[in-house]
Amino acid sequence: MSKFSLIAMGGTFDIIHRGHLTLLSNAFKISDKVIIGLTSDEFAKKNGKTPKNDYEQRFENLTSSISREFPNTTFQISKLDDNFGPAVFEQDVEALVVSDETNNQGNILNNLRKSKKLPPVQIITIPMFLAKDGLRISTTRIKNSEIDSEGNLLSLDK
Repeated sequence: MSKFSLIAMGGTFDIIHRGHLTLLSNAFKISDKVIIGLTSDEFAKKNGKTPKNDYEQRFENLTSSISREFPNTTFQISKLDDNFGPAVFEQDVEALVVSDETNNQGNILNNLRKSKKLPPVQIITIPMFLAKDGLRISTTRIKNSEIDSEGNLLSLDK
């Protein structure tokens, strides 16, 4: 039996990489169901991101990655037009899974939930997955051809 019935997490998931899979793996290990907030194109742009893939493609890539990597899991993908999506108003959400980079969001979410007279969620911080050079793996680094989606260093002599 899982520790939680329902947890939430979110991201842009532009190019699915080992860091994303680590977050998802941890989420699926501790909960029966995971709500995954997937950043809308508009919200990504508002946050200064320029995704390589549009929302529909990112949705499709995320769904197929989860089905392949984590078969027999229960999840729901919700479009995020703000930082928290369903985690703000969904009564049954018990925890928020975040990375080291986004763990400050937990207090903000709990304040929003409190204002709506909802119980606070537990904040579960998953350490960032590091690339072979000891720096964090990220979509930006993959786009810049520094690393691949597994965190392996790519030759800069191309």
